[in-house]
Amino acid sequence: MRKMVMVLLGIVCLTLCFFTFVSAGKAFRSDWRLPQTEIPKQTEYRLVLITQELETTFWDKVGHGAVEQARKDGASLEVWGSYGKNKEEFLEKIEIAIDSKVDGIIVQGLDAEEFKSLTKIKAAFYGIPIITVANDVPMAESLRRTYVGSDQYAAGQLIAKQLLADMGQSGNVILLGDTYQEYYQKQRLAGIQDVLKDYKDVRTAYAETEATREQVIATTKDLMNRVPDADAFIAVNAGMASAMLHEIGRRSQIGPYHIYSFDDGRESEELFEQGKLDGMIEQSPERMGELSVKLMMEWLSGETVPLDMNGYLTDIRMAKAMEAR
Repeated sequence: MRKMVMVLLGIVCLTLCFFTFVSAGKAFRSDWRLPQTEIPKQTEYRLVLITQELETTFWDKVGHGAVEQARKDGASLEVWGSYGKNKEEFLEKIEIAIDSKVDGIIVQGLDAEEFKSLTKIKAAFYGIPIITVANDVPMAESLRRTYVGSDQYAAGQLIAKQLLADMGQSGNVILLGDTYQEYYQKQRLAGIQDVLKDYKDVRTAYAETEATREQVIATTKDLMNRVPDADAFIAVNAGMASAMLHEIGRRSQIGPYHIYSFDDGRESEELFEQGKLDGMIEQSPERMGELSVKLMMEWLSGETVPLDMNGYLTDIRMAKAMEAR
């Protein structure tokens, strides 16, 4: 009996050894592979472009450029905004984007304390990068990563030089700006004035007004009463050009005057094509949209860190009315 038990135990041991060697052989065969663990796909980055001026030619182009670049880069991008520069709604959209913890915010800069608080404190707390587009806000006040858009100071210089070429080196120039002067408008005005100040026979009259149509008309009327021999007008805030032209045209023919503005107003392109503006600064809104998304993606992926805090400037040109005809 004892011998039989020993024999059975021996058989069991031999069987176990056999299967152990077989398993070891499989483990060391060259064609054996570890089970494949599926690597999850990188979740696409969620970006948002926020503007104060939906459905305008200029901002539609910014949005189109941004959407196309996001599609190429495999990112998700939504365009949010308000109509007619509704400041409260615009700020609310920024706050919603931050609370939604999007990966990046591309936004039209607003030189206001509420905007700076949202970008400098709340967005920074959540680690959400901000890029300003078209309209800048100083980096130190907003902690934006960078700016993408025109050199607004250079744009002001360009418009002043064109005015001198058309009007000559003497005359009276009316400059119309916004009471709520944003950073980009201050830059434009500085560019214009720095060129004109070198011409002693060029006299400028500058006035600020609220951006409502009624106030712009009233301020233009007052300026024309104070400077009855005006030779030229520049709408520093392009959104004021239409109302300004309305008052000029009501009082006299606009033909004798030299009138200039920028392409980011709601009616700028139409006024220019109608020949009511003698010259207009044309910017590169579609390129702004493309480049802002490209840079945001480079920041998020770690490809370009840090971004140039001084900004990435896009092309500007002086368009003459004769080119539109």
